[in-house]
Amino acid sequence: MLRTPTGGAGSGTATAGDRLVSIGTVLNQLRDEFPEVTISKIRFLEAEGLVEPRRTASGYRKFSPEDVERLARILRMQRDHYLPLKVIREHLDALARGEEIKLPAPGRRRDLLEGTWEQDEAEAPAVARLGRAELIAAAEVTEAELAEWESYGLIAETEGGGYDADAVTVARLVADLGRFGLEPRHLRSVKAAADREAGLIEQVVAPLRRHRNPQTRAHAEATAKELAAQSVRLHAALVQSALGIRLQ
Repeated sequence: MLRTPTGGAGSGTATAGDRLVSIGTVLNQLRDEFPEVTISKIRFLEAEGLVEPRRTASGYRKFSPEDVERLARILRMQRDHYLPLKVIREHLDALARGEEIKLPAPGRRRDLLEGTWEQDEAEAPAVARLGRAELIAAAEVTEAELAEWESYGLIAETEGGGYDADAVTVARLVADLGRFGLEPRHLRSVKAAADREAGLIEQVVAPLRRHRNPQTRAHAEATAKELAAQSVRLHAALVQSALGIRLQ
């Protein structure tokens, strides 16, 4: 859990008493709550003008506590409310002016075409499904990009129709990687590896899910989430080790 600093949202103008940290440290601070966040994601948000870290004389980014909290606020708006960056920027500007903002409760979804918030009665309260137009708007991608990613199996509709929140995260990450020249065809091996990891986790929790005891079945879901989080961390560590790099 991030410690909330005093003062307003960060704007890259930390006071002399603030402890400035590197982008790698920021990543570590954010990953407890946002395991999917990457350095490229932070850099992208900076490029979009949503956060303005200081720069050292040699060009290294230095983030204040306010910058880190601002990034966390942005990531929460994306994760919990599926807001596009344009709307997030408007909310942050309003907060900077001392105005109150109203966000939909988590588990609700926005009808982006009608501009209203609604909840699908057929879905569980904690599950939000998006239509195709909603996914495109939330991930800030094009119809052509989504269609291409689907053709490579990187994104797919759920069995009941529509897209879940993970599809938004995947779309954003695929788009971020695309800015570095990685095309969908390059990511098929990543998807295949993820499917294999999911299969291993399913082997572990499948017997628990079939158990008659509701508490045991609930434990299965908690175990699956924990194993997934550990798998993501292991993957990140292995990639970093293979490249022989340290986050600066």
